[in-house]
Amino acid sequence: MANEWGPLGALAGEWEGEGGLDSSYNHDQEKVISTPYLEKVSFKPFGPVDNGHQHLYGLDYKTAMWRGSEENPFHTEVGYWLWDSATGEVLRAFVVPRGITVLGGGTAAADATEFTLKAALGDARYPIGEGAYLGANASSVSWESTITIGDGTWTYAETTMLRMKEFEDLLAHTDHNTLRKVA
Repeated sequence: MANEWGPLGALAGEWEGEGGLDSSYNHDQEKVISTPYLEKVSFKPFGPVDNGHQHLYGLDYKTAMWRGSEENPFHTEVGYWLWDSATGEVLRAFVVPRGITVLGGGTAAADATEFTLKAALGDARYPIGEGAYLGANASSVSWESTITIGDGTWTYAETTMLRMKEFEDLLAHTDHNTLRKVA
C-alpha cells in the first residue's frame, strides 16, 4: 500500500486473532477475571480527507470479539484510524455500543512499527466521552493502547483505567491480542 497511510498502511485488510485475553471485572462473579477471546478486525483504506491544509489518510475499521463458543460477540467497535503525515499524528476514533466514544492519539514516524495512543476523560485533545450510566458506575478515566506491527501480524496491548463503585482505587481493565492477516 502507498506510503500515504504511514504506519497504518500495513494494517489494511482482514485480520483474526485467537489468543486475546480480556482482564476485567465480572459482575456475576463479583471479581476480576481473565477471559480468552477470538477477534476479527477489518481495515478498509480511504483518503485523502482534506481539511483545509490538512490531508488525512485513514482506515475505516470494525472489530468484534467472542468468548469461547458464544454466538454473539461480547465486544464490538467501529471507527477510524487516521494518519497526518505533516505532523506525524496517529488518531483512533471509535465507538463502543455501551455508550463510549474515544478519540485517542499520539505521534509516530511514517515507517514506525510501534506506537502508543492515549485518551483521557476531560482531555481537550484526546477525549473519552461516556453516557450517564457509565459515568456513575464504571467511568473510563484513561485509555492507552500500544500497537506493534510485525510481518503479517500486529499486536495491541490496551489498558483502560476505570473508576468503579465496587473499588476504592482505579481498576485496570486490560486487553491484548496478536492478530494475523487472513485477507
